[in-house]
Amino acid sequence: MPVIRSVCVFCGASRGRDPRYAAAAAGVGRRLAERGIQLVYGGGRLGLMGAVADGALAAGGRVVGVIPRGLVDRELAHPNVSELRIVDSLHERKAQMAELADAFIALPGGLGTLEELAEVVSWAQLDLHAKPIALLDIGGYFAALEAFLDYAVAEGFIAERHRRLLLRDDDLDRLLDRFAAWSPPEGRFPPPDA
Repeated sequence: MPVIRSVCVFCGASRGRDPRYAAAAAGVGRRLAERGIQLVYGGGRLGLMGAVADGALAAGGRVVGVIPRGLVDRELAHPNVSELRIVDSLHERKAQMAELADAFIALPGGLGTLEELAEVVSWAQLDLHAKPIALLDIGGYFAALEAFLDYAVAEGFIAERHRRLLLRDDDLDRLLDRFAAWSPPEGRFPPPDA
């Protein structure tokens, strides 16, 4: 069972239309801090990214932001994080966030959030890591994505065992407890000589 000391949160640089998204993001940051879990995120000061970082910082948590130099130059970096790692590209950003994290949570967001989530799930599918990955489903935000993934399983594009790599819950504490008990689905990969 993994020990979860650091969680990477993928989320939007926008706040979204529903105020529940920003409130939930701030609550995620606060709760991670209360549980002694470091927050790793994209380093931004705006939107849900800023809200999750502010929530963790207000509760005394450690926050590591990883942000490309181009976004720092546009003054989009959070000025108060515990540690700000500046990288040259989005590829480096994702690699560093993945290296720093023991688990991943996606909150509502757009294409960037979806791309980050898809990459860490793909890495797990390829056995490049065995860290838990989850959707924190605020107000049913991820229902359409879950339906798509189930449809892709039904159509033979995603193996059922790989579909089980992505957890979902609408309660952060329950999700963190599931992370602590996580083990990758059995039979994910065929034996080497199969």
